[in-house]
Amino acid sequence: MRKQSGAEVFRITGARQGLADDVRGRQRRYVISMSVRTLSVVAAAVLWNVERYVAIVGLALGVLLPYVAVVIANAGRENTPSLPPTFVPAPTLPELGAASLADPAEPGPEAGQDFRSPDPNAGS
Repeated sequence: MRKQSGAEVFRITGARQGLADDVRGRQRRYVISMSVRTLSVVAAAVLWNVERYVAIVGLALGVLLPYVAVVIANAGRENTPSLPPTFVPAPTLPELGAASLADPAEPGPEAGQDFRSPDPNAGS
């Protein structure tokens, strides 16, 4: 089946991510961030008497990660400042020009003469 030449074509390359996919991705990032926070607080409690510097870093992560996770989760959808136009005009096909009569590609029959193809059996 051929498409109609005047039909408009949809452009989907600049389409945004679906809302459900966007929410799912933000939830996934939030859960991962909160898991890292939980592990860092547990590591801080376990390592407090063994490696105090590592425990302090874990405690700092436990304090800062909830803020960062909430900001990332509530950031909203991605920005698309310059969306492409929705419709792309159908391409126009080039037209063939008229053939020049001054220099024909193959000689044809002259005016008033019959055109006869060569007889393949004439030479035998």
